[in-house]
Amino acid sequence: MDLFEYMKNTRLEKDSPLAARLRPTSLEEVVGQEHIIGKDKLLYRAIKADKLSSIILYGPPGTGKTSLAKVIANTTSSNFVQINATMAGKKDLQEVMEEAKNLIGMYNKKTILFIDEIHRFNKAQQDYLLPFVEDGTIVLIGATTENPYFEVNGALVSRSRIFELKQLNKENIVTLLRRAATDDEKGMGIYNVVFDGEALDFIANMANGDARAALSAFELGVLTTERSEDNKIHITLSVAEECIQRRAIYYDKNADNHYDTISAFIKSMRGSDPDAAVYYLAKMLYAGEDIKFIARRIIICASEDVGNADPQAIQVAVAAANAVAMIGMPESQIILSQAVTYIACAPKNNACCNAIFKAMETVKSTQVLGVPPHLKDAHYSGAGKLGNGLGYKYPHDYEGHYVEQQYLPDELVGMKFYTP
Repeated sequence: MDLFEYMKNTRLEKDSPLAARLRPTSLEEVVGQEHIIGKDKLLYRAIKADKLSSIILYGPPGTGKTSLAKVIANTTSSNFVQINATMAGKKDLQEVMEEAKNLIGMYNKKTILFIDEIHRFNKAQQDYLLPFVEDGTIVLIGATTENPYFEVNGALVSRSRIFELKQLNKENIVTLLRRAATDDEKGMGIYNVVFDGEALDFIANMANGDARAALSAFELGVLTTERSEDNKIHITLSVAEECIQRRAIYYDKNADNHYDTISAFIKSMRGSDPDAAVYYLAKMLYAGEDIKFIARRIIICASEDVGNADPQAIQVAVAAANAVAMIGMPESQIILSQAVTYIACAPKNNACCNAIFKAMETVKSTQVLGVPPHLKDAHYSGAGKLGNGLGYKYPHDYEGHYVEQQYLPDELVGMKFYTP
């Protein structure tokens, strides 16, 4: 690093957003994630002993994945290299690997490669990393907001230990905000900031576990609020509301969080819990989920989980789907809520669902010679000569409009698919 690059990095660090400046430099400064970096946990011991193997850090935005990587960079004796998968290409990887091979060959010094947003690498780029992870040329730290079991090469996953970071709780966010308000060097301590009333709790609550969102809102409040007569900057509730007007919800329609939420939504309806079902409905609507997608899932649940225990359920679900297509938001939230609570409160029976699955499996696995002759189509000349339709009993000619006769093929006589 030359003098000009050093000055550029120093200036960028000084002018970077509060969330970046306040990143921890040691494990003791990390807030939250005690389930993976508590003092008795494997990751804590591995970092402290500088004996880290390849890992993938997985969790929502603002939970500390990059911060944890920075802590590792500050504590390791290995060469630490950071790249972002949104900007790096194969050429960048080749340069890193070449340097890593030279360091390990000449100085027996390992390289830790931190790849932020590793899920952005395509399959070929991820495959390129494999042999270098395998032979120990690099220790890989991947960070991703996506489920690595879906988005990261299976071979890389099998060679790495997965650590899932959780959303920070409200107390964690409050701790970070207080630190930001009092830290003169990296925080906003020199501004003489005071939280008034419920402002601190409001920001911590609305950030929804995202430290970056909370710190960004706090920084915006400090930089846009004039000093009071007491020469202090007062972050009031109204200032806080202006700076973080909408709760940060991690909900990517193409990510596993989307599937987790819709799964919880369906299981809540199936489990007859209208309160949970309408909560997950609200979460999806708040995040901008397609109302037609939600309506389709309600229809499926009405048939799959309610079925003939309440045949009205599918009518309500289909009517709701038609209605939201005509009405749109925001009124459609009322229509969807009606359908969701109806399905959740309806009696449940999945006999229809089980019947078709069992029948489909039988069709795939059982050889049947054909339809019984008396059930075959007899509405054409010559059908009688083939024996088609002969012996068929018309149910309406019998008492109660029912007569017992064989309907299943000979090979399947006696088999039960539907149990009401």
